[in-house]
Amino acid sequence: LAPCREAVQGSSEFHFLCPLRAKREIKTARRGGRCCCCGTAPLRSARCPAGSRGSAAPQPSRVSPAALPKRNKKPEVAPSEIMEAEIEGQNNKEETKEVKAKNQKMTSVFGLADLKNEAVGLYNLGQSCCLNSLLQVFLMNIHFTRILRRITVPSSPAQRRNNVPYQMLLLLEKMQCGKCKAVGPTELACCLSEHRVKLFVQHDAAQLFLTLWNLLKKQMKKPELVEELSDLYTICIQKHLACQKCSFEVKNSSTMLTLPLPVLDANSQRLKTLEDCLRYFFHPEELTGQNMCFCQQCGRKTSFLQSMKLVHLPQTLTLHLQRFCLERSSHRHKLSHHLPFPQELDLREVLTESQCQADDSEKATWQFELFAVVAHSGSSSCGHYCAYIRSLTDCKWYCFNDSEVCQVWWDDVKCTYGHSSLYWRETAYLLFYMKKHPQQPWPGVSECL
Repeated sequence: LAPCREAVQGSSEFHFLCPLRAKREIKTARRGGRCCCCGTAPLRSARCPAGSRGSAAPQPSRVSPAALPKRNKKPEVAPSEIMEAEIEGQNNKEETKEVKAKNQKMTSVFGLADLKNEAVGLYNLGQSCCLNSLLQVFLMNIHFTRILRRITVPSSPAQRRNNVPYQMLLLLEKMQCGKCKAVGPTELACCLSEHRVKLFVQHDAAQLFLTLWNLLKKQMKKPELVEELSDLYTICIQKHLACQKCSFEVKNSSTMLTLPLPVLDANSQRLKTLEDCLRYFFHPEELTGQNMCFCQQCGRKTSFLQSMKLVHLPQTLTLHLQRFCLERSSHRHKLSHHLPFPQELDLREVLTESQCQADDSEKATWQFELFAVVAHSGSSSCGHYCAYIRSLTDCKWYCFNDSEVCQVWWDDVKCTYGHSSLYWRETAYLLFYMKKHPQQPWPGVSECL
């Protein structure tokens, strides 16, 4: 105990410095009592340093402890307990900082942070190249991630584990906030397996794209987000059936997520360009023989002329090149012949007036730029997928080959046109086009039906 600096003469009180306090404040205690701060008993009487001039300071008169007024004794606090309390306080402060940092990080992910320009790969979990390629196409689409960032987060851990939009959002956070060149989509893959998406098997990219999109739409709780997702990808068409005998017409409106474009015509002749595939898809087809339909006016089955007219195109137009076909022996065969596609696509020049059922304001938005290509290499029974994507931030092309990502040029993308004699080379399978001048606001899909 440190001695006091002012002796209190003729008093039963004395001053000393509390040894368990970091602050050097003078405390007061009564002889025989305890420190009013921490309850520590003084070890000896304090002597005034003023007595160093030659005369000792008069000692306070002794008072019997029995004569002192009784006080409730404060419990003694061990120094170790004080130190533990201080350490616990520091830990609480650190935890508070961590919580604030985590909240700030999650706030940035849920819609307030700009997208990073760096491209991040995805590790192959075992025949997951198809899934990785499609995830890159989804997450590199800024219009899609704007929707994804506004989803409702499920309340329980079990619901979060099985929610595809939430797991895709966590994957986006991992890709944007991490410093690794590639991340593993393990949690999302496990989530998809809970929804009967098989793992460690080869997938068809067109079928898996439809599966992912439907799961996203099904598990988004906000109606406005479901509508925005539909407007972003849904194609509106109108089917026409006209009786060849009495001209009776039937019209049905429907929606599609992809345009399944044949690469061969009815005579098994190869179509030469993407524009040829589009014209052939919307070309009227005569239904005869076993394909005849029942006519209500004729009262019997007659030949019909079937045609499709384009009503509305979304912001992201998905074209499926049907390179896998079934032969007469029910054997799946891959068509790898050369089929070029343009960087810019104007459907007003491709389709005729009879193939369109849209007004002028809708047609004015039918100019597209190529955004992504999902390419397949190998045969119909064994192969590999990768994605070529044009970044919407720096307008550069990148090749996403699982965990490997590199910048490429348009000449590299053109290598996916296909080659008749080299079936193992990359051939474009899914084409994603983006509108150059989208209509604002986008008309709802329900308005087109």
